[in-house]
Amino acid sequence: MCSNASRPELAEILVADPPEAWAALGFTVEDGTVSLGGVRIRLGMAPALRMRDLAEGHDLDGLPITRSDAAPAKPAEHQIGATAIDHVVLLTPDLERTTGKLVAAGFDHRPTPAPQEFFVVGPCLLELVGQAGEEPGLWGITVVVEDIDAAAERSGASPPKQAVQPGRRIATVRREAGLTTALALMTPR
Repeated sequence: MCSNASRPELAEILVADPPEAWAALGFTVEDGTVSLGGVRIRLGMAPALRMRDLAEGHDLDGLPITRSDAAPAKPAEHQIGATAIDHVVLLTPDLERTTGKLVAAGFDHRPTPAPQEFFVVGPCLLELVGQAGEEPGLWGITVVVEDIDAAAERSGASPPKQAVQPGRRIATVRREAGLTTALALMTPR
């Protein structure tokens, strides 16, 4: 078991999406990377998460999570008004087993009723969703935007609606945008 002093923290999200698709949505892309709230989204790569302060040797139940020593990303301004990552969603076929393995690896678990569990991973949350029959993997990213209505219009996303979190709104970027990873836009906390 890891000590509470050093918990895994999200450094990078790797997605297979082409950089041009994110740029067309209004994100600033530099060298194939989008910087948001201290996290880098590396485009054109096999989907995975890279974590700072992740000890070696833990069985993460097949989740695409690896260690990173990368410093936090420098801030960037985005035409879409994106300011941070709210949460990333990973799928697992066995929610209880995978949750136990992440807890054993030192992840900061915030228990909730199934079918999902939440972990604080530095500047954002990791949402772990149980989906029987699914391979472990990255399903989606939710980005915080300053103006949800303007961002939804700019990106061609669905009309904003009430999010599950009280007082927040969310819009989903349509698959026609050319993304391989689900992307949602959300109001700040």
